Amino acid sequence: MKKILLALSACAICCVPVLAQTPPPAGGPEKFVEFAAQTDMMEAHLGQLAADQAAKDEVKTFAQTIVADHTTDYQQLATVAGKANLTVPKGLDAAHNKMIAPFEKLKGANFDHRYVQEMIAGHQKAILEYKRESESGENADIKAYANQALPVLQKHLQAAQDLQPAKGAKGAKSSK
Repeated sequence: MKKILLALSACAICCVPVLAQTPPPAGGPEKFVEFAAQTDMMEAHLGQLAADQAAKDEVKTFAQTIVADHTTDYQQLATVAGKANLTVPKGLDAAHNKMIAPFEKLKGANFDHRYVQEMIAGHQKAILEYKRESESGENADIKAYANQALPVLQKHLQAAQDLQPAKGAKGAKSSK
């Protein structure tokens, strides 16, 4: 019984970052701006951690791209949100800070593995939310921003997925 509870607890702890990044329900441009800003800030923060804590150069290079692109995206979001009289958060909320905390304790291959997993899951969820906003958003400028940001998010997802097979060292190229 104790082993089962321990296994379930370990699984739950590993899933927290993925569950916490689930896109919010439809709620207008304010919810989307909040989601996009928190995502940009979290991705940039994790990318900065990767510079010191990742083992593989490929992961560090990917992380540099993530930091640069999400910093630029945050600035674009702030501009568009300002036109729509919406406020962009200036810092991570408690939920996103909590998601980052486990990464601060990881180093090397363990960091690489968890980081790549988070980048895949996070970008999949972000792409869904950005598509929803670009197709059915209420504000034309926010819709246009979401549509313009989608290709970069898709590029990030593909790059993260390309890093994943290299993690297993079991015929990295065969899984594509």
